[in-house]
Amino acid sequence: MPTAQTPSAPRLAAVIVAAGQGLRAGQPLPKQFALWRGKPVLRHAAERLKAAGVDLLCVVIPEGADSLVRDMLAGTEPFVLVTGGATRQESVRNGLEALTLAAPQAVLIHDAARPDCPADVVARLIAALETHSAAIPVLPVVDSMVTAIGDAMGAKADREVLRRVQTPQAFRFDAILAAHRAWVGARDAGDDAQVAQAAGLAVALVEGDERLEKLTFAHHFSRDRPMIRTGTGYDVHRLATGEELWLCGLKIEHDKGLAGHSDADVAIHALVDAILGAAGEGDIGLHFPPSDPQWRGASSDRFLQHAVALAAAKGLGIGNVDVTIICEAPKIGPHRQAMRDNLARLLGVQGDCVNVKATTTERLGFAGRGEGIAAQAVATLVAG
Repeated sequence: MPTAQTPSAPRLAAVIVAAGQGLRAGQPLPKQFALWRGKPVLRHAAERLKAAGVDLLCVVIPEGADSLVRDMLAGTEPFVLVTGGATRQESVRNGLEALTLAAPQAVLIHDAARPDCPADVVARLIAALETHSAAIPVLPVVDSMVTAIGDAMGAKADREVLRRVQTPQAFRFDAILAAHRAWVGARDAGDDAQVAQAAGLAVALVEGDERLEKLTFAHHFSRDRPMIRTGTGYDVHRLATGEELWLCGLKIEHDKGLAGHSDADVAIHALVDAILGAAGEGDIGLHFPPSDPQWRGASSDRFLQHAVALAAAKGLGIGNVDVTIICEAPKIGPHRQAMRDNLARLLGVQGDCVNVKATTTERLGFAGRGEGIAAQAVATLVAG
């Protein structure tokens, strides 16, 4: 049923086949409804076809998915929703039959699992329909090809005459509708071009595009996660007589130390917050609340190792970290390399993945007056 008034005799319609289960993609929903680059795959496909000049969409969906799909496609009207059949061929036939009243001049038949459809591919397909009843986008085969006899190698296949077939496939509407109605094959057709060819239609080949890759497996969706994630951290602790001074996990000899619930290692605390931030895991206070007595006097090494473990559980490893210590005293320079080495050991990375530097505030503010030490940190996590 259409969700809005459809234009009379649209020049170009599109049937989007979205009735499959998409089980190999490992998503909680069928892959055509799963999120990809921030939006459902089907939404991407619909938007790209509309941007390429499609006047009317006909989306073939699983039974009972009407409400879900209407919400998913809001703003891409006019569109028609049709329940799919037992096979892909039946689903396409249902979609074509639903377009008979609109009577478009041409129709694109497209897999919903190909979300990125370049407009120039559509333009090439429509241009080909001026001289042919059907046109499909194809790409060359670049790998060597062989036939298989069970699990043994058979004869060489000539890749020069082979092509990889993509969608959308374009047809003069009346011709492809008649071809589907006349199809009497013993099994489901591989694609609509085969149905057209069986009906005697000449099928033109036009240049396809790698962007038309079909989303099929779980890794197609895992690639959608950011591969690089960055977090920042900042911390301050008060200098006090009688306290030990710990920075980057090292005890530094000084006439004052940092006061805090744990060992008050301001540099590690800032770094922990940076790693937690990049991993989307809150902050140090959430995981190690100052009100919890078990952390009184605790070594901040434990906090850092916990943050690294949380990131690793999400498939994120340390790319690099950069720590800046802000104080008038003590001088950080003599300890810088030892600090880098120790942080690298705690993080489980090579030394050149860690940077430690220091600055003063030109005797301004609490750090300039020697009342405390501040630190800020940046951590970059890499998925893999």
